[in-house]
Amino acid sequence: MFRHRCIAAAAMCCAAALFGADWPQWRGPFFNGSTDAKNLPAALKDAVLWAAPMPGKGASTPAVWRDRVFVTSTDRATGELVGLCLDAGTGAVLWKITAGEDRKAPSGNTMATPSPATDGAAVYFLFGTGDLVAADFGGKTLWARALEKDHGEFVIKYGYSASPLLYKGKLYVSVMQNKDPARYHASDRAGPLDSFLLAIDPASGADLWKRVRATDATDESTETYATPVPYEGAGRAEILVPGGEFLTGHDAATGAELWRWEYSPRGREVYQRLIPSAVPGAGLVYALRARGRALFAVKGGATGRAGDGALAWTMAESCPDEATPLLYGGKLFVLNGARKTMTCVDAATGARIWQGGLGGGATWYASPTGADGKVYCLSERGETLVLSAGSSFEILSRGELAADQGSCRSSIAIAGDRLYIRTEKNLFCAGAKGEAR
Repeated sequence: MFRHRCIAAAAMCCAAALFGADWPQWRGPFFNGSTDAKNLPAALKDAVLWAAPMPGKGASTPAVWRDRVFVTSTDRATGELVGLCLDAGTGAVLWKITAGEDRKAPSGNTMATPSPATDGAAVYFLFGTGDLVAADFGGKTLWARALEKDHGEFVIKYGYSASPLLYKGKLYVSVMQNKDPARYHASDRAGPLDSFLLAIDPASGADLWKRVRATDATDESTETYATPVPYEGAGRAEILVPGGEFLTGHDAATGAELWRWEYSPRGREVYQRLIPSAVPGAGLVYALRARGRALFAVKGGATGRAGDGALAWTMAESCPDEATPLLYGGKLFVLNGARKTMTCVDAATGARIWQGGLGGGATWYASPTGADGKVYCLSERGETLVLSAGSSFEILSRGELAADQGSCRSSIAIAGDRLYIRTEKNLFCAGAKGEAR
């Protein structure tokens, strides 16, 4: 265990020095959808360096560390769930692991929706079935868990979709589920079911602690597809968990609930499942209410039951149901995929800077990614859109990487001077023309 952590720390230092920012997990190195990468193309269609066929559907965002790209997928030929490691320079598959069978879910979702996470020494693949596998960079399985066997079947309408969070030597998994074990399928479990935040030792796979995360919301409104994210401020490290009509901050070391803020005004509608994750900022936390009802900027450093005094500002229109906002360059980019609008606001005050229509023939489900003065977006049908991250709405380019890419719901990952774009059919690598690293 000690050796594993030392290797991870050393790898992290080397990667930072030699390759710049990697994309180690969902929402990138800063947990807000942005990175410091430079020299990125403003048009992606003609910047494709390679395309690697995917074995099946999946909505996970790739994780990238130096010369390795990790992604989860279904395998249409076998019906299995797989974790893949690809060469970042060529797209060649270096190895794969299997983790049981896919499970049907409504709305075309699969169990390959959670994104992998890596610390530079190991990679952690979580699937919607609760199967969790740790592998080293050579493809050797270090340990494997069946979380549903240990903690009960996850009762979530469209299938468990939150990604694991790797932070400060712990692997965090949040399960915000329905209280009724028989809500979507037969179950012999006794209700009501608890939602919880789980901390796992990345070296051994053992549970470190499990903390119940309470809510008085009912039915589908207790369910959350959001990934937990860290927040650092007021001299402490927290894990943010949104959903169930609350935003809570938990001590990163123990899981103890430090504070909670109730979405305002109070509401207890039945079908208010939450999809977008919270976004950590400088002194503020940005959290969305379910189904695009509002976006809240909550002041960090709260304790106990925070009241309305914890609210810095609110945005009540053009808010997304699916996409997590992007925090980049002091601006918050809010993508309403159904209405096909992008709204840019001052992250400190909420003042609108601009709003523009994205167009296109499909919904924009994927969360936007920011780097090199640009904002990158991907539509459900595989159309890419690159916007300026400046002070006015400007479309830099629009296009398709290839025709007929199926359903595309993965966010774009950026590492070094390359973009990694996962569709149903392929994983694309794009960058300035020249030899791919």
